[in-house]
Amino acid sequence: MMSRSYTNLLDLASGNFPVMGREKERKRFPRVMTVPGNIAELDDEQANSVTSENPSSIAGERIIIVSNLLPLKAKRRPDNKGWSFSWNEDSLLLRVKDGLPEDMEVLYVGSLPVDVDPIEQDDVASYILEKFKCVPAFLPPSLLANYYHGFCKKQLWPLFHYMLPFSADDGGRFDRSQWEAYVSANNMFSQKVIEVLNPEDDFVWIHDYHLMVLPTFLRRRFVRLRMGFFLHSPFPSSEIYRSLPVREEILKALLLSDLIGFHTFDYARHFLSCCSRMLGLEYQSKRGYIGLDYYGRTVGIKIMPVGIHMGHLESVIRQADKELKVEELKQQFEGKSVLLGVDDLDIFKGINLKLLAMEHMLKEHPNWQGRAVLVQIANPARAKGKQLEEIQAEIEESCKRINKEFGRPGYEPIVLIHRPVSISERMAYYSIAECVVVTAVRDGMNLTPYEYIICRQGVSGVGTGLHLSGPKKSMLVVSEFIGCSPSLSGAIRVNPWNVESTAEAMNEAISMSDTEKELRHEKHYRYVSTHDVAFWSRSFLQDMERTCADHFRKRCWGIGLGFGFRVVALDPNFRKLSIDEIVGAYCRSKSRAILLDYDGTLMPQNLIIKTPSAQILSLLNSLCADPNNLVFMVSGRGRDSLSRWFLPCKKLGLAAEHGYFIRWPQHEEWETYGQGSDFGWMQMAEPVMKSYTEATDGSGIERKESALVWHYNDADPGFGFSQAKEMLDHLESVLANEPVAVKSGQFIVEVKPQGVSKGLVAQKIFTSMAEKEKQVDFVLCIGDDRSDEDMFELIGTAVSRHILSYNTEVFACTVGQKPSKAKYYLDDSSEVVAMLESLAEATSPVSSDDESLSFPGNTARGSSFV
Repeated sequence: MMSRSYTNLLDLASGNFPVMGREKERKRFPRVMTVPGNIAELDDEQANSVTSENPSSIAGERIIIVSNLLPLKAKRRPDNKGWSFSWNEDSLLLRVKDGLPEDMEVLYVGSLPVDVDPIEQDDVASYILEKFKCVPAFLPPSLLANYYHGFCKKQLWPLFHYMLPFSADDGGRFDRSQWEAYVSANNMFSQKVIEVLNPEDDFVWIHDYHLMVLPTFLRRRFVRLRMGFFLHSPFPSSEIYRSLPVREEILKALLLSDLIGFHTFDYARHFLSCCSRMLGLEYQSKRGYIGLDYYGRTVGIKIMPVGIHMGHLESVIRQADKELKVEELKQQFEGKSVLLGVDDLDIFKGINLKLLAMEHMLKEHPNWQGRAVLVQIANPARAKGKQLEEIQAEIEESCKRINKEFGRPGYEPIVLIHRPVSISERMAYYSIAECVVVTAVRDGMNLTPYEYIICRQGVSGVGTGLHLSGPKKSMLVVSEFIGCSPSLSGAIRVNPWNVESTAEAMNEAISMSDTEKELRHEKHYRYVSTHDVAFWSRSFLQDMERTCADHFRKRCWGIGLGFGFRVVALDPNFRKLSIDEIVGAYCRSKSRAILLDYDGTLMPQNLIIKTPSAQILSLLNSLCADPNNLVFMVSGRGRDSLSRWFLPCKKLGLAAEHGYFIRWPQHEEWETYGQGSDFGWMQMAEPVMKSYTEATDGSGIERKESALVWHYNDADPGFGFSQAKEMLDHLESVLANEPVAVKSGQFIVEVKPQGVSKGLVAQKIFTSMAEKEKQVDFVLCIGDDRSDEDMFELIGTAVSRHILSYNTEVFACTVGQKPSKAKYYLDDSSEVVAMLESLAEATSPVSSDDESLSFPGNTARGSSFV
């Protein structure tokens, strides 16, 4: 039976991925899927490699915009024979191209808002591709129901708006079949992208939460594809997001993009916190850009709220003026102060909270009774459900109660418009409103305030209706929980759950002096008119180009299965250590230095018992038995542990605490190589560490002979990182006049004597061998963490500093595929052991006539290196 593990859902959705090889000749569009429900692999003529061997078919660059819905309107022809299509002028994605270079071709991939019969899909696909440059993905009705109405609307949308399914009535519980449908639908979208994709030339820009795992499918096929993702909804805090059973799968998929965009810093901060807590990733900010290092790739984080399309709005304003709706509304509300609300009817828009605030304002400020009117446009709900029915009933009941209590002949304080309202009619309402009120309890962006500001500015060349003569003024009362709130510094921000404060804000807005209203409007208009949708798309594309340029300088390849797939990007000179290559160099050499780290190198990090196995001890003894070898264990551990563990290895050199203590082969005594033996600074540093330990649950202090280490790997990631940063500054200040170095590492802060590092250990070993006329001609250095980078750095410059000769064969190797100063890597400790076993097999047998080599320290008999 096929596994239902969600880590293998990519394979479940599309079968086994093809082996990446050279690409065969590929078809250009049109190539469309015509069989409903077919989620099979592409045919034999598909692109199977990470790059294309064919030249681009277009002269300039091209961008493929992928979204759940194409920016098209569709309706059945009157004769019921075929379809009529037109651009959806209200679609945000249609306006994206205004900010792109003029010679950049724009192609859209998405689904249609109508169900097209399978026998018509070929004709429809060919027509809209030719006429609109749109590629449709035809989702079977059953798949669409589980993908869109199921996982998107019952799982992601409520969760991203901070709604948890505590009971069956509070929203849908996680349904694995809906998740599988979501993955399958994303796979279908990826196939449509691949059909028209030129991977070297094209940008791919994916939009919104419907397609969050799409980057995995595309990156799996094209590791150098330039790809961005923008989330138009909120991203919840980690406490909410972590409740999603497939939380890591979605995060890993998004991180395969080159650039991830959010409306606000809050949304980006929540995403970064999730990456930190669930994946152990930390972000860095450099020259104003935020990035996450993910297997050598820097994934850019873009914070840029979307804007509106000025030209489209101005044309709509002119149309509204022609329809004479403005004059009609002016007569209807003559002598009244109009507050306006424009919202979709859903559970997060806070419409009833707005009505309650209006009621409270009329009670507390009776002077507005008979004069203030709240016009609430409630666009019909996009979804269905018991909760929506309850919300609608609550809104209607509130309207009746408020109008009954405060209404009078010719006056109703609440005017509820519960029907579709055209954009031109909406503009007419904006023109007569003194204030727009948005009380959403959670919303992605909400462009209603932007539209209102532009409309209140007016447009030259229209009649008196929408051409507002004299100074321009507008007022906004907006929820602090919507995406546009941070951009509108002149708005009155409110907590919509606090009805009393919202009521006072509404009163303040319509009571404010005209001069103040004018200043606030001017400030808002200046921002909205310059930060339009063209500015947003242009800025996103520029950042995507900048991020991708860095990736192209590196060598990239994909590894992993299912949602564990990731792209590793490394320096072109960084490659996996070849066993044959190092064994050949080992056999050719006559004087070898082998430097080994222990934890994470010979011993896996995840093991609790760190004692070396009999296999490791036997392997080390085999290497040490060769008189041409000097083998050293260079570790951060204390000398007591190393002495006890490696007691059977008499010919093994040991360097403890990163080289503060060194014991040469066949010596009993440890030598100290640190600067001085006064550790009075510990009495100053330890109290500081103790205070942070008491305040940071999950942290602890490790006391070594020469160093103090504060560990916080079991603490809350965010709080631990913050405390470590604060402690680092505190210790540097306290120990400023002491001969110590304060350094941060992976979940540690360490204080140790100056002049102690693994790099200096390597230098001492090479120098000591040279003094005994044993000039090193082979160096193997292996480690896995930051402290080992000191050795790699020293070895990298040893030839130029005349520490090693120019003909020395050097193999600096890190464990794990990650950015490093080493030139080689092995994947894990098992590969390290296998490589050392290969060297041990090539090791020369011990000869009693071999020349001995003595080392510093104890010169008694038996101290030579043989």
